[in-house]
Amino acid sequence: MSDEQGRPDRPARTVDVHISHIVSACQAAGIDVGVERLPNDDPDFLHQRQVILVRDAYIDAVRAVVGGGDPADGLIDGVTLYSLQGASISDTIGALAAIDAQLGVGVAAPNHVLWHSVGHLCPASEPEEVAPGSGPDPGVSPRHAGSGVVVYVADTGLLNDGPAHPWLAGVTGETDPLKAPRGRQPRIPPYTGHGTFVAGVARCMAPAAEVQVARLLHHAGAHLESDIIKRLDEALGQSPDIISLSAGGTSRRDLPPLGFEALWQRYRHYKGVLLVAAAGNSSSRRPFWPAAFPHVVSVGALAADWRSRASFSDYGGWVDVYAPGEGLVNAYATGTYQCHEPPNAGLVREFHGMARWSGTSFSTPLVSGLIAARMSGTGENSRQAAGALLARARGQALPGVGPVLYPGEGGDG
Repeated sequence: MSDEQGRPDRPARTVDVHISHIVSACQAAGIDVGVERLPNDDPDFLHQRQVILVRDAYIDAVRAVVGGGDPADGLIDGVTLYSLQGASISDTIGALAAIDAQLGVGVAAPNHVLWHSVGHLCPASEPEEVAPGSGPDPGVSPRHAGSGVVVYVADTGLLNDGPAHPWLAGVTGETDPLKAPRGRQPRIPPYTGHGTFVAGVARCMAPAAEVQVARLLHHAGAHLESDIIKRLDEALGQSPDIISLSAGGTSRRDLPPLGFEALWQRYRHYKGVLLVAAAGNSSSRRPFWPAAFPHVVSVGALAADWRSRASFSDYGGWVDVYAPGEGLVNAYATGTYQCHEPPNAGLVREFHGMARWSGTSFSTPLVSGLIAARMSGTGENSRQAAGALLARARGQALPGVGPVLYPGEGGDG
C-alpha cells in the first residue's frame, strides 16, 4: 500500500506492528484472534479463533459437519454465534472449508475483526502536532446547520478531560479513557482520541446537530463483528438519523460479512436511518465492509489538494463519494504520543487538544455532517438528503477519482 505522502508501499513490518497491537489488545480482553494472510504475506482478514457465525436454519447441519460445538449467542435474528470448542474440526478456517464443501458457501462465516479506517491495519498517518491556537480545518459551518438531526458516531468514545472546544459543546458519549500518571501529562495510546476527532469533524460540518459518540472500538481501535453488530442493532432502536462508522474490514473470500447481512434485514425497516461508512485506506479496489454494501454510503478520501484521490484511499465502483480526508485538523487528546511507524518510530510528539490526521476515518464524518446540514435546510430525511448530495457529487465528479463533495455543500439544497 502507499502512505499518506504518496510514498510507495510501507514496509510490511509497519502493518505487522498494528496487527500486533490489535491481536495483543484482543488477547488482553480474552479474545483469541487469528490473522489469515494472502500468498504475498499481506494480511487477508482477521477473525476470532474457534468461533464462527452461522445462519440459524443451518445450525444442526453445521454441528453435524464439524462434529460438535454449540451455539454461543443468538447474535441477531437469522444469525448465531457458534463455538467450535469441543468440535472434531475446531480450527475456524478448516471448519469453514468443510461447511462450504458440504452445505454451500455463505452458510457460515468467520467472526471478523473490524478496525479503524485510519489505515490498512495502520493509520493513514499517525496524529501530527499543530501550532498552539490552531482551529479546525475544515472550519465550522454556519451555526444552524444540522439543527434537529441526530448523528450516532460509532467509535472509541469521547475524551472528557480535554479542552472545551466550542464546536464540541453539547456532544455526548461514552468515555474514551486516558490515564495520566500523577503530576505528569498522560501518554496517549494509539487510537485514543479517534472518536473525539471524528465527532469534531462531523460537528464542524453540522454545528447544531446532536452528536452521540459510542465506544465500540476499544481493542486497539478494533472490535469483533459480533459485538459491533449488537451495538449497531441497539443504535437502530434509538432511531438516530445518521450512523457514522469509521471502521470496517476485509473478509474471507471478499464475501459480505454474515452479521452485517443479518443487520440489513432490520436496517431496511428503519426508513429514516442512514449508515455512512469509511472505505478504508489500503489503496485497494478490494471491498471493505460494511462500506461496500449497496445500502451504505461509502466514503473515500481526497488528497490535501482536493483535486485527486488520497494515495491511501480505497477506491472502485463500490465507493460512493470522495471527500477531504488528508491533513484534517480537529480536536484530539492532550498529552504525549510516541510514534510507532517508520520513519518516525520512537519520536515523541506533544499535543494540546488538537491534531492533524489523515484517513477515510475523517472524510466519513465530514460527509455525515454534510448530510445532517442538508437535512436541517431542506426537511429531507437522511436517505433523501444523502441521495441528493450523491447526485450533486456525481455531477461534479473528478476524472480519475469519482464523485466528490466538499465542505459547505450540505447547505440548504
